[in-house]
Amino acid sequence: MQQAIQYLSENEPIFKLIIEKYGTPVIPVRPQGFETLVLLILEQQVSIDSAKATFLKLKNKQINFKPEILLRAADEEYRNSGVSRQKTAYIKALSHSIINNHIDLESLATKKADQVREELIKIKGIGHWTIDIYLMFSLQAPDILPLGDIAVINTLKELLHIEDKSAMEFYTAKWSPYRSMATFLLWHYYLSKRNRIVVY
Repeated sequence: MQQAIQYLSENEPIFKLIIEKYGTPVIPVRPQGFETLVLLILEQQVSIDSAKATFLKLKNKQINFKPEILLRAADEEYRNSGVSRQKTAYIKALSHSIINNHIDLESLATKKADQVREELIKIKGIGHWTIDIYLMFSLQAPDILPLGDIAVINTLKELLHIEDKSAMEFYTAKWSPYRSMATFLLWHYYLSKRNRIVVY
């Protein structure tokens, strides 16, 4: 962690300013596996707190929180837990892929980020943002910058005055091989400036 922070601080002034003003971030970690991916599906385009509340409702209804159980669960059970029809379909698609051995989640920890992305992207409802967060939080991939994340985008616009995503991608290439730490610093700035605390 310290090596990454030092590298970024030496190569990009905004990181030095973030650390001087707000300190260093706590790096979130989530367990690998099915439950985390279900939670990430629920987090798509909603707040973390809202998604967590929905996840806990769903989990309370399904004590045995396994792909086999969630695939068979009636759509009404999902709806009663606050899960949209679209996200219900995504959770069932993930469950189906695991049950039918289209993907082995345990094996992902041994693979490179590009290989993980190639496997997960085949599952309906698992897009690049979900994969990026899973790589960073669960697999501790060191070089991920989720340019599908609104907080990252807005912070880059604010601090670097770059509006175009392709220009952001080009500019931030110099943060490699520590783009995950760069992302954690950007989130840290975004939340700290707004006096917000997120519990992952």
